[in-house]
Amino acid sequence: MALRINFNYESAVTHTALKTNERLMNKSLLRLSTGLRILNAADDSAGLFIADQLALVSAGLEQGNRNIQTGISALQIAENSAGQIYNKLKEIYVKAENAANDINDPNARAALQREIDNLISAIEKIGRDTEYNGIKLLDGTFTGKYIHYGARKDQVVSISIDSVLPKDLGAYLARAQGAIYSSAGAGTNASFSADLGTPSDWVVENGDYVDIAGIRVISWDGTDRLVDAKTLADAINSNTDLQALGIEAQAKNVNQASESFTGFANLWTDANDTLNSLRLDFFVGAADATATTGDFVVVIDSDVTSLQQLVDKINTAASAAGKDIRAKAVDGKLVLETGGGETIGVKITASTTTGTGGDGVVTVRLGQLFEGLGNVNFDNNQTYFYIDVGEVDIAGIDTYKVNYSGVSNTNVGFNFNLAPGGDATAKNLNAINVLTNPRAEEALLIIKKAIQRVDIVRSEIGAVMNNLQTIYDAQKVAQDNTNEAESVIRNVDFAKEMATFTTMQIRMQSGIAMLAQANTLPQLVLQLLR
Repeated sequence: MALRINFNYESAVTHTALKTNERLMNKSLLRLSTGLRILNAADDSAGLFIADQLALVSAGLEQGNRNIQTGISALQIAENSAGQIYNKLKEIYVKAENAANDINDPNARAALQREIDNLISAIEKIGRDTEYNGIKLLDGTFTGKYIHYGARKDQVVSISIDSVLPKDLGAYLARAQGAIYSSAGAGTNASFSADLGTPSDWVVENGDYVDIAGIRVISWDGTDRLVDAKTLADAINSNTDLQALGIEAQAKNVNQASESFTGFANLWTDANDTLNSLRLDFFVGAADATATTGDFVVVIDSDVTSLQQLVDKINTAASAAGKDIRAKAVDGKLVLETGGGETIGVKITASTTTGTGGDGVVTVRLGQLFEGLGNVNFDNNQTYFYIDVGEVDIAGIDTYKVNYSGVSNTNVGFNFNLAPGGDATAKNLNAINVLTNPRAEEALLIIKKAIQRVDIVRSEIGAVMNNLQTIYDAQKVAQDNTNEAESVIRNVDFAKEMATFTTMQIRMQSGIAMLAQANTLPQLVLQLLR
């Protein structure tokens, strides 16, 4: 054993160990006092980088959720105001329906018009005044806006709210006004097709079609058929693509005789010849235009002495044939009405008797039976054709085109109010006029489409709100998990750190005791010097 007094190696080593223990104990003490495992970059440089990135994401998620909350607040304002506009439109609809009733006199309708105008003004104010922090929401300027919801670039939800101002609410209308055809035929066995000739805009033939918004709704099915309003309306209403575009159609067909019917005896006139009976072959709807016999037959003869008898005879025959056409007496005139706007086609033939000095030709007053007709001369070989195509009103929320070939012309066939390829006519709330029944009826269609537009706007707002709320909930979970991931790296595990601190305390106490012992070692030299 070597003894020296100038350098105490044991004491120096023990002191070094003591300083190390002291540094570790002080770090453990700081961790316990701050709750942080990483006190500076030297503690865990990689961990510090990861924890800081996680903290950045967490802060971004928190701000994103605040952005979502402000966005939802603005959308709630917009949706509530749009709901108020819906309520106003519902009031307008009811008042327009009231105005459509012909029991109203002009003064009553004028009063209803003033109320409607006031409601439209209220819609204008709501649409222009609704805002969030100075940002207009319902006047059509709130388009292409973004809510940044996420912690990273381009994590956005796009928002656009269509205008709900009166000038932008309404319907895009097209109309098949229907036309009436009448002409003498070639004989008792003639058909519509033979009489109309080929081609004809009264018949759907090979190559004929109707397109609505670029979607074909009517085309030739292999049989030449009379053009029919109900067929057109049903084809539009059953098409899911057109439904998605908000396009619908309504058909009707009401045929009122031009003159009053006062019995068979007054239906014809001739000094020498006699009308024995008049046969009416009814073709209802998209009937086969090549057929020579109708869906049902009504014979008018001397047994029919009153309008009511004629009405009953027509209704009985139509019911037996299962055809949706009804006859009724209105103001002394015969009125024929189909349930769904079906075309009314009639093939008319007469049975006559030639009297002394007569020529076998009898003049029949067909204006007593059908709209737009007058006196027609008949003999036993004479056939007369009559077609009344129903009307179709087509309405859409947005603009669309109507294209067709071979089924319409001016006062022919469907008699569309648009040229082929024409755009539907826009009519907004400001165009509403309920001063007459036809205008009030049109107003109902305009308001219906305006309500659908507002409902679409509200549903779109609601969908965005739901989307944002879903993102908010998901990001809140993500933020919690991100904070937990950061905490695992950055924060101290107290149980583990307390055990470490206790170990360091014991090692410090032990080190100090051993340092004291090491410091006494040089004193052994004194024993040699005695």
